[in-house]
Amino acid sequence: MLLIVIAPLFTSCFEDNDDNIQTASDLDIKNFIYRGLNFFYLYKADTPELANNAFANQNELNSFLNSYDSPESLFDYLKSSQDRFSLLVDDYIELENTLDGITKNHGMEFGLVYYPDGSDNIFGYARYILPNTDAEAKGLERGIIFNTMNGMQLDDTNYRDLLDLEVYTIGLATIEGEEIIPTGESVELVKEEYTENPVYIAETLTIEGQKVGYLMYNSFTRDFDPQLNAVFAQFLADGITNLVLDLRYNGGGSVETAIDLSSMITGQFNNQLFINEEWNEDRQADYASPNLFDNQIHTGEAINSLNLNHVYVLTTGRSASASELVINGLDPYITVTQVGATTTGKFQASFLLYDAPAPNFSRNQANPGHTYAMLPLVYKTVNANGFTDFIDGLDPEVEQLEDYENLGVLGDVNEPLLAAAINDIFPSPQPQSRNNIQYEEISESKASLSTYQLMVVRN
Repeated sequence: MLLIVIAPLFTSCFEDNDDNIQTASDLDIKNFIYRGLNFFYLYKADTPELANNAFANQNELNSFLNSYDSPESLFDYLKSSQDRFSLLVDDYIELENTLDGITKNHGMEFGLVYYPDGSDNIFGYARYILPNTDAEAKGLERGIIFNTMNGMQLDDTNYRDLLDLEVYTIGLATIEGEEIIPTGESVELVKEEYTENPVYIAETLTIEGQKVGYLMYNSFTRDFDPQLNAVFAQFLADGITNLVLDLRYNGGGSVETAIDLSSMITGQFNNQLFINEEWNEDRQADYASPNLFDNQIHTGEAINSLNLNHVYVLTTGRSASASELVINGLDPYITVTQVGATTTGKFQASFLLYDAPAPNFSRNQANPGHTYAMLPLVYKTVNANGFTDFIDGLDPEVEQLEDYENLGVLGDVNEPLLAAAINDIFPSPQPQSRNNIQYEEISESKASLSTYQLMVVRN
């Protein structure tokens, strides 16, 4: 999710109205994959076949490419063993829509968790409900538990069907100690095309006479940067002195938006280094450039900056990519207090590459015979102190795990993660309740998205 993706901003759709257009062969697509990885792949040196002198001529290369039975199997082979995030898709139109926040969605964003009894069984829990969706219309709320899909117990072999189906029925349940107890109730959910505003909650809390801003932000979606900037205008007007940024379910998105958000939180570091880039040896000299704090979003609108010297960030194991970029990029400049759990560990970026001539691999020159595209890792992000390669994630200063029996109401001062942050801001912190039962999350609803855990730079 946290792939970091650099993707051109194009909105035209794939058209195949010309009878003379020829469908691309598997070899055409494989050649595209090879060319793109040979040129841009961050971990090119890990795969001998990607070396510039690996093949004497095109015929020799074609023979190698044809030894793989599909574009997907070739792509998987060429990837480095240290690469968890590079992606090949066969429908870049769907990918482009997802980058713009347009998905098929029933409105219940959920996590999937192993039963605590050591079995292969899984239960789901609703993290939040999107407005004007099927889930909202059917009265679902954060914290509901479900353990069946279309009458079948969820387990670690069938849960992916839950992510892929557009219509299904969930069976509701409750948690009692270490037991998951069915209630006998069920709800049918139907996905429809939906555009999600990533600004889910933005409010100013008054605590002990001080103004505390709370922002739950669920995706770094560039098209909604004006809405994000408007939130900070309101925080400025309200005179907040502390900010709690809730990225607990945010798997990433636009690098540009991550820089803008960091500039909204601060403002006193305009034009100073936010992150550096580390590319493969062939591309470093020509492509690496410093990413600086800035003072306007892509529309040209001036950024509303809070000039804070301290920010609280709520995280879980699903906080990835651009979420981690904000934390890591701000860390050399201000105090970043991370509250919650260790993040994913995603610090690389990717270009969205189409089957077009190098070096641009651009959408407007894409081969019209297919809709394959790929998102290979192309650079590592390095903060101003030189810190990168946090493959095990970023650890919190204040650990507070979510309690599936008591998730709390998002934005409420008693919600466990927010309460832990507030208790750190103000003197005489109160002890937080903790659930001692150990749970392991296996997946989440967003894992079905082609942009899952991506960090995206768009031109």
